[in-house]
Amino acid sequence: MQLISRTSEYALRAVIWLVQPPARSQTTRQIATGTRTPPDYIAKVLQSLAKAGLVRSQRGLGGGFQLAGDPAQITVLDVINAVDPLERIHTCPLGLKAHGTNLCPLHCGLNDTALQMEAAFAKTKLADLLNGAMPSIPLGIKLQPDRRSPVPA
Repeated sequence: MQLISRTSEYALRAVIWLVQPPARSQTTRQIATGTRTPPDYIAKVLQSLAKAGLVRSQRGLGGGFQLAGDPAQITVLDVINAVDPLERIHTCPLGLKAHGTNLCPLHCGLNDTALQMEAAFAKTKLADLLNGAMPSIPLGIKLQPDRRSPVPA
């Protein structure tokens, strides 16, 4: 079951990986290895995240990528919107002229569900993902109680 695109999934993995200590640049290869993503694919994802201002990149020796903001402020929706925004239904997907922008109950319900997903992603911060009460932690990384200082789990 896929609620978000593979690109969005990889972007979320990448930003979660970049939260880990020490706060130093990570190369594309390091990020690909740590997030179990294809290096060429994650390179394109990282470019989109950089363009959106969510990560910083630096070329050359000691270069790489770093998270550009506070994980307690960056939302899951920020990350998704940077690489592959959720699709909403604005007109009849079947092209029925009689429906136009007046969606049928099926498409109206699907659009409402997408809106609820957007709202949930908008209120979920990266730090929330790392500090959940679940026994499994994304990529094995956990933040300290102040939600700003990551420590390995």
